[in-house]
Amino acid sequence: MTRDPRYDVLFQPMKIGPVVAPNRFYQVPHCTGMGWLRPRTLAEMRAVKAEGGWGVVNTEYCSIHPSSDDTPHPCASLWNDSDIRAHRLMTDKVHAHGSLAGAELWYGGIRTTNLTTREVPIDLASFPNSVGHPFQTRAMDKSDIRMFRNWHRKAALRAREAEFDIVYVYATHGYMISNFLNPGLNTRGDEYGGSLENRVRFVRELIEETKEAVGDRCAVAVRFSADEEIGEDGNPIFGDRREMFELLSDLPDLWDINIADYSLEMGVSRYVKEAALEPYMNWVKSVTSKPVVTVGRFTSPDAMASQIKRGITDFVGAARPSIADPFLPRKIQKGEVDSIRECIGCNICYAGDSLAAPIRCTQNPTMGEEWRKGWHPEKIPPKHAEEKVLVVGAGPAGLEAARALGQRGYEVMLAEAGRELGGRITRESALPGMGEYARVRNYREQSMFEMANVQVFRESPLGVEDVMAVEADHVVIATGAKWNRTRFDWSCYRSVATEDSDAKLFTPDDIMDGNLPTEGPVLVYDEDGYYMGGVVAETLKKSGLEVVLVTPADTVSAWAEETSERWRIRTHLMKLGIGIELSHGLEWFDGSSAKLICEYSGSSREVPAASLVMVTQRTPNDGLYRDLLVAVDGNKDRLPFSLEKIGDCDAPAIIAAATYAGHRYARELGNPYDVEQMRHDRVDVGETSDAPTKAEPSKEYLDTLRNYYEEEVEGEAYFEAIGCRRASPDERRKMTRLAEIEIFTAEAVRPLIDKYGISTRSREELLLSGRDQADETPEQWQDLMNEMLATFPEYIDEFLKLEAMAPPEDLPRLKLLTEHEVAAIEFLERESTGRADSEAPLLTFLGRCS
Repeated sequence: MTRDPRYDVLFQPMKIGPVVAPNRFYQVPHCTGMGWLRPRTLAEMRAVKAEGGWGVVNTEYCSIHPSSDDTPHPCASLWNDSDIRAHRLMTDKVHAHGSLAGAELWYGGIRTTNLTTREVPIDLASFPNSVGHPFQTRAMDKSDIRMFRNWHRKAALRAREAEFDIVYVYATHGYMISNFLNPGLNTRGDEYGGSLENRVRFVRELIEETKEAVGDRCAVAVRFSADEEIGEDGNPIFGDRREMFELLSDLPDLWDINIADYSLEMGVSRYVKEAALEPYMNWVKSVTSKPVVTVGRFTSPDAMASQIKRGITDFVGAARPSIADPFLPRKIQKGEVDSIRECIGCNICYAGDSLAAPIRCTQNPTMGEEWRKGWHPEKIPPKHAEEKVLVVGAGPAGLEAARALGQRGYEVMLAEAGRELGGRITRESALPGMGEYARVRNYREQSMFEMANVQVFRESPLGVEDVMAVEADHVVIATGAKWNRTRFDWSCYRSVATEDSDAKLFTPDDIMDGNLPTEGPVLVYDEDGYYMGGVVAETLKKSGLEVVLVTPADTVSAWAEETSERWRIRTHLMKLGIGIELSHGLEWFDGSSAKLICEYSGSSREVPAASLVMVTQRTPNDGLYRDLLVAVDGNKDRLPFSLEKIGDCDAPAIIAAATYAGHRYARELGNPYDVEQMRHDRVDVGETSDAPTKAEPSKEYLDTLRNYYEEEVEGEAYFEAIGCRRASPDERRKMTRLAEIEIFTAEAVRPLIDKYGISTRSREELLLSGRDQADETPEQWQDLMNEMLATFPEYIDEFLKLEAMAPPEDLPRLKLLTEHEVAAIEFLERESTGRADSEAPLLTFLGRCS
């Protein structure tokens, strides 16, 4: 397929000061829950986006000084030379794909308490902490301002040394620099406060000094709010922002524009739709000659192109769409628009940072696993054998398992008891505001429709005999869960209903089935704490019933705080006229009233309630799984197929957990993953202080280590070059697999090269050498196998000699050299004898080490 010419504008390069972006796809700075704590994880995640075609890939917020510490959230940092090295992991990978890398310099001020460093935060005055900690900032005097400018300049220099192409002055989102612009907060009486010109002075100085520091090597961007204060959605209150902007308009090389209301800028799809910032952007480009980027949770290429053609923005800014589909630009470029994994606006990605955990995504289960598990959003290892897999249940877990198994090349049968696919996705997406959640189903259904090896059977409930009759090699049960009519009181699940009240007791399943209460008041009791309680209450209110939402938590939809939607949920419910009762548990319900118990005082009271909806916990629908085990007396090994259960059927959770479970099952089929061998992006503390003094490694050891590291890099190009010459797709794939093993092994050994400061030949020189060596190999496949079999075993003895010379702490990495050679030799032996499973040793090695 070819690119639709309507989207050509998205692929036009654009100059940003001294650098040029290759296209208009701009991944704006966004948090990841990785930061300084997980630099390798962070680098690989950003690298995949560059590979996917994002022309600019930014970091998250980078603290410029220890007095801006956002613990427990692991932001990035640019405090010292160690941070420079950490960021180079990212910039090198981003540049390898031809994209620009950007760094957002950040100082929290009023929003940070420095819980780790215990440094006192500074701001333009002594303010209380804006996120609720019992701390205040120190008011900045002129010496503090000079000191801060020096911190900012040094961080910019470190960003340049880390090979970033764009360096940000971060003047929005309520952080310290933006407070100087705020007419309400900035009441200083010196040249940095009062008049518009004075309030802008600090930002002007930072822009000018940052440009001077980075010179003509980097562009300077400014993140800036187009409006002054929060108003009604789509009705900006600009204040003096335009006049302020005009004073600075042509100073930076790029403007990154956002708005005062973060809950709109980062809004969930229940309340905020695509391109929501357009009303706030109507004057920006008319005031500056410099390029502009803004966001809008863009997933439609038509909307993206329209924004640029109509002069709203110059770049399509994105965080969440680049998470849901890192390859979104490539798919538009290749004319594969229908294969885009569209963001559903659930903000589970945002929850990762809120919880100080690595980012994840409902639509893209590989997000955050690029380094740790080696998962790629578009690539997956081929099947390990000619086998058939039966997937029972077409909810989010089953759909993703079937899709990914189909992508691997397995013969897949997906059996769904009902007519419609999607399970809970289809049901929940029919609730108020939840329509975009259907994209989870639509993407997977569309993908499977194009796979001849995936068969979908609707209206096909299966029992034990049916499953046995399929004669599958593998069976995975993904039959979801159902909502309970009971509640969990932290000792057991118990009923709250009296004997004569059952007919008036409902669950979310009843509401989604269209079985609604007919009389009110209706009490919605929410122990789930996420979105379901709110959408059920809204559904009932819109049907004309009086509704009261009761929760034992201190706030409505408490967990939705993590997805940045709690405030909007409660505001929306209040506007609808839904009653709210906080901090009360439910003791009993008799059909006309309910007894509530205060979580704090223990006092009780009765409230009128004609109907009750229990939004509490769920029970797995694992009956078929258990029945299959009963058929073999609980011994899985006696079944004629492997058996697993995944998703809500295994352990009810959020939708993102279900898609992850489905993807993981598909990835690991035939490639078992040992969780005890999980890669951890941690600091290695080395030997403890009471350990014996270690001898310096010998020159022979270091020389040998260098030689074998260089051979691994050469091997990557060697096998790739051989593969490119092979006419058979099967032979090309096998050479690619050997190249992947060489790449992995070289990356595993590289930290030892860095540890000892060993100088090696350049990567370009090594790759050229590998390709030259490939030119000398036999043309006939069997001759090639024989030649490799004659030479490869010698390496095992050499690698064992290397291990014998090595310090003990180096052995885990060096053993991979030996193990990868064993896997390669076993492959060659199987291939030489014509075995169909010759690749299995290679796949097992990669799967175990990923």
